[in-house]
Amino acid sequence: MSAPLILATNSIKDTGFNVANSYFIGDDAKTSVTNTTPTNTKIFTISFWIKMHEFPTSGGDRPIFGYFSDSNNQAYMYLRNDGTLGIFENESGNTKIDIRTTQVLRDPGAFYNIIMAIDTSQGTAANRLKLYINGSQVSAFAAENYPAQDYASQWNENSLVFHVGGTATNDGNHVKGTFCEFAFIDGQQLDQTSFGVFDEDDLENTLTVFKPIALSTLTFGNNGFLLEFKQTGTSANSSGIGADTSGNNRHHSVTNIVATDQRTDTCTNNFATYNSILSQVAGVDGRGGSWNGQLAEGNLSAGTAVDTYNNQFSTFGLDSGKWYAEFKMSTTDNNFSHGIVNHVFFSSLGSFIGQSTSTGVRNIGYYSQTGQVLKNNSAQYTGSTYGVSGTDVISIALDLDNNFVYFAKNGTFQNSGNPASGSSGTGGVAIDANTTWFLGSTSHSLSSSGLKISFANFGNPPTGFTISSGNSDGEGFGNFEFAVPSGYFAICSKNLSEYGG
Repeated sequence: MSAPLILATNSIKDTGFNVANSYFIGDDAKTSVTNTTPTNTKIFTISFWIKMHEFPTSGGDRPIFGYFSDSNNQAYMYLRNDGTLGIFENESGNTKIDIRTTQVLRDPGAFYNIIMAIDTSQGTAANRLKLYINGSQVSAFAAENYPAQDYASQWNENSLVFHVGGTATNDGNHVKGTFCEFAFIDGQQLDQTSFGVFDEDDLENTLTVFKPIALSTLTFGNNGFLLEFKQTGTSANSSGIGADTSGNNRHHSVTNIVATDQRTDTCTNNFATYNSILSQVAGVDGRGGSWNGQLAEGNLSAGTAVDTYNNQFSTFGLDSGKWYAEFKMSTTDNNFSHGIVNHVFFSSLGSFIGQSTSTGVRNIGYYSQTGQVLKNNSAQYTGSTYGVSGTDVISIALDLDNNFVYFAKNGTFQNSGNPASGSSGTGGVAIDANTTWFLGSTSHSLSSSGLKISFANFGNPPTGFTISSGNSDGEGFGNFEFAVPSGYFAICSKNLSEYGG
């Protein structure tokens, strides 16, 4: 197994501690709770895990959590336009904190653990605010303006409102990310050992994989809370999305978050999504164009409303094992394909997956207009029913132990395909060995046909991919519309560790 495109920073091995749920938060979605009398106005710690889905190059920075009254009174952590992390606070128009990292956070396939630990009673300025990313304390900064000694931050001030997912502003520029294990500790400045541990069994034995630990033994203080995102209700109570499981019952209200935003994609089992770095809109790197309304729903949907090709690829590349995923479109229009592409070639793919004939490229796609499976624009076979509409689910079973790929339409494998046939490859399409493959989709919208969206289900379906039945793989992972072939698995970090080689 090759590593994901960029090594995911969550645990790869089974840790013994599992985080069951997360929530996707985007646009002006957020949770909020009003502070009470703090345990200590000068000392507190915030820790959370986040998979960031958007890395803006324009349009403003992206608040992750914070407080906002007006432009002169606000405090927030944010993802900056250049991919670095910032912490900012001003009060009565005076800057109190201005911290900016040099470290860039641009891995769309990983969960980051971020810890901000504050104790303004410290005599040494650098000890008043400590920042940890993936278990390591940040020591290099582009800006390094620490709070004054004994400053009482607005984050922990009585009666002010604390937000997760942004601030009180509603400008559409909040962070887009999947959150899990969001903890606020009032009265203690804690380091990374309170929230995680380095994995001694990581693949390269470099002690660089930071994994979460249970937080049940922590003391949270008066304003403290723990959001584990286990529930789906929309009220601020123990059954709500913002339920506080610390024991303080500081349940959050929610804005623009619904039950279908709950995910099983977490910091202990990381699922594949579309990759914003590999996205192609008219052959352009996704960072330059795909955020013009292209990727959404935690990078599990991608749309185009212009007359161009929109190619999207998975965050995880695969070169061994057996894998299963499902794709569909939002409309009955049939200008799209779903398939796999070789790792050596992205930027010049050009049109639909399956149609490229460039030298050295191996791309195979189920092409909707003809119902054909195309390999480098050569028809391998035509499906049992001519054509594919947006209401159809196309399943891909990728066998990298025997080097075949199989396509199903609405649960029926085409060309009498049998993914369990092994080395005989019955009904499958032969693919190159000793290479890395990415799963993906192409959508093409003519100017008169309106917005078209492709939905990917790597085991963690987006809202737009309605599941009416519910099927998991042999390990119990994933939520699919159709049965997963025996021996095939959802594309997630636990399965990659076990079955990826």
